[in-house]
This record gives sequence, structure tokens and C-alpha cells, in this order.
Amino acid sequence: MQQKHFRNGGSSSAHRSGGPAFRGRPSFGGKGGGPRRPSFGRGGYGGNRGGGRSGRFSSFSDISKFVNKAVITEETTHFKPEHNFTDFKIDEKIKVNILKKGYNEPTPIQDKVIPHILANQDVVGIANTGTGKTAAFLIPLIDKVMRNRTEMILIMVPTRELATQIDDELREFSRMLSIFSVCCVGGAPIGRQLANLRRSNNFIIGTPGRLKDLVERKALNLSKFKTVVLDEADRMLDMGFIHDMKFMISRMPADRQTLFFSATMSRDIQVLIKDFLRNPVSISVKTGDTAKSVDQDVVRVGSRNKLDVLQDLLSQTDFSRVLIFGKTKHGVERLKEALVQRGFKSESIHGNKNQSKRQQALNLFKANHLQVLVATDVAARGIDVSDISHVINYDLPATYEDYIHRIGRTGRAGKKGKAITFID
Repeated sequence: MQQKHFRNGGSSSAHRSGGPAFRGRPSFGGKGGGPRRPSFGRGGYGGNRGGGRSGRFSSFSDISKFVNKAVITEETTHFKPEHNFTDFKIDEKIKVNILKKGYNEPTPIQDKVIPHILANQDVVGIANTGTGKTAAFLIPLIDKVMRNRTEMILIMVPTRELATQIDDELREFSRMLSIFSVCCVGGAPIGRQLANLRRSNNFIIGTPGRLKDLVERKALNLSKFKTVVLDEADRMLDMGFIHDMKFMISRMPADRQTLFFSATMSRDIQVLIKDFLRNPVSISVKTGDTAKSVDQDVVRVGSRNKLDVLQDLLSQTDFSRVLIFGKTKHGVERLKEALVQRGFKSESIHGNKNQSKRQQALNLFKANHLQVLVATDVAARGIDVSDISHVINYDLPATYEDYIHRIGRTGRAGKKGKAITFID
């Protein structure tokens, strides 16, 4: 019988606060006008700096962080994994599904992490976004369930989009294996989640706020879960989920396996690792703050109309599938409407849309029925769409970490991508 999965996903009502603002206005060039159509020359896409809006450059002020030429990975030393998927001591049926998914050899994080998870060790994995870490924990955990059908696994993530993405991947890796899951997230009807939780499930995937709500309703008994995954832990910390995370962990058995994944390693993250994990194996495959496959540059808007500059970029043929980030929910919606009026097939994802509308927009973008998806940072982690040609920071991100995760939506799986940041 086909396994039943609840497809909706979302973040809880907790929100993140921005960092301290950079109050000066950095100088980005000489005065004077510039060509209306942005030129792709040295020092940025746009013309020279003139008057314009007074911007806020939060938390980081080094403009060079937005400019970085991509490294063509084929010209560098190719990664040679120690293992093949056929080498791992996992059920043969899982290997069949891995091959059907098109995975030929493990990525660095998969190659190094999977053996330790299979050995039931606690793991700290530090890796850039887009490196295949979801499969790195799903594959060995599916095998864990195959060996013990009573095994229950909790996966905590910061956003509904990421929860949905993980549930989708779980379905593909566990096809025809009678493994069941429930996606428990805010922004979606809780009644359906409550009904699905009454059935037998091996995986519960959710956001901290909704999971805590379900525990308090006594619909979720965490004492039965001996494995927990904290994915995008740094983002959950940024979004203010620390107390919810501690609430959940405190209700799980002390004798558990804890898998902790993060793109950054701050002092706060180190404290969480010490509190949550026991003698973890630490694995880092992070080679830099941003992916080497992403070509990063800036657009100097100056006195020109910002929307006109964006239109000129989107009119170019190589801007085929573009993810644009804005700062506020209302600003994102207004920008989407303005782009539609100018003839661009566009949709939006933000917190004021219910989950079905957000998922519909994401599905249209995935199916290449849209050229542009405009989003707030809620979508910076969790959007897994192949061949995004460009990420555009229409509004500056609040922190450099947010910038890293925004541009990580392009240049994935060894492909080259481009990231553009608008500055005044």
C-alpha cells in the first residue's frame, strides 16, 4: 500500500531579528550618471553611484564579500570518494532507490558522514548548502528503520520549505519500503497532522514551534524517539527556536543518537553541541563561506529606478530561472505584482501566504512555468530547485550568514550559478 505523507510544511510563528545596522554609507564609486542598461564590466553590473535612497547595510559592511568569481570545478582537483554507495552496509533495496534517483557516487559530506551514522555515533556535520547533506543522514537512517521497524526518528528544521523538501527526498529513497512519515509544521492545518500522528510512523519531520505544540497537546510522545536530527541548526538558532529545541531534546531519551548539521560554527552553536551531543564525531567539508561555483557581483543602482534596473537584467536571455530576495513580506508581494505588470512570469513566497499557496508557487517555479520567484528569507533554506540561473538580492540581507544561504540556492550540484546584490 502506498505510504501516506502529509505534504504541507512550514515554520512556526517564531521570527528572526536582524543584526546591528551599519549606519554609514560606504562609497561604491565615483559620481555621475551611468548607462541605463547595466553593463557586466569590472567592479559590478551597474552604473556609477549618484544620489538615491538611504540604505541600511546590516551587520556586515565589506562590499568585497559580494564580489567573487566562480571557480570552475572541472578545472580543479576532482573529489575522489573513499566509498561508493554500493560499498555502504545498507539494505540492498535502499541501494536500488539511490541508483534510481541518479546518485552515482557520494558527495564529500555523504562519503564521510554515512559510515559514522551507520555506526550509531553522534555526528556534527559542517557543510555549505547544496552539498547533499539531506541524503547524508536520510540514507543511513532509512537503513536503521529497515533493521528495526519500531525505530522512530525526529527531524527538526527551521522552515516549512525545508521540511517539505526532506519529506520529498525521504519518499524517493524509501520507495516501496513501507516506511511512513508525517510532516508537522506551522502555517498548515494542525487537524490533519494530528490525524496522521495517530497512525504508525517512523519519521516525524517538523519545525520546532509546531512540534512543541504537538507535544503539549500530548499528540507526540518524544520518549519513544531514540534518534534526532537537527538540520540547519544555525538557522533555527537565528530564528529564535533555541528554547523550543531544548524543550524537545529534554523530552527525548538520554541514550539517543543525535545528528547535528550546520553551515556555520559560531560560539552559540558550540554550546548547543556540548549540551545536545555525546562524544560526537565532527566532520567539516566546508571549503569557504560561499560556494566556489557561484559567481558573485554587485549592481550599483545609484540614482536610477531600482525596478527599471531589475527589468533590464531580467530581460537578458541568460536570466532564465531567477530567485529574488526581498526584506519584507509586503515588499516581496509588491515586487512580484510589479514584475507581473511588466510582463514577467512571477510568483512569491512569504509568511503572509498559506502553505498551499506557497507550495503552488514553488511547484510552478520547479516546473519552469515561472521565470521569477520572489521570496523573503523564509525561503533562503529549503528551496531545492535545480538550475536556478541567478539569485538576486534586491534588498540587502540582514547578516552575512543570510547572504550565504540566499546565494546557496544557485550553483548547486557542481553547476555554475550567479548571485547579484543590489546596492545604492
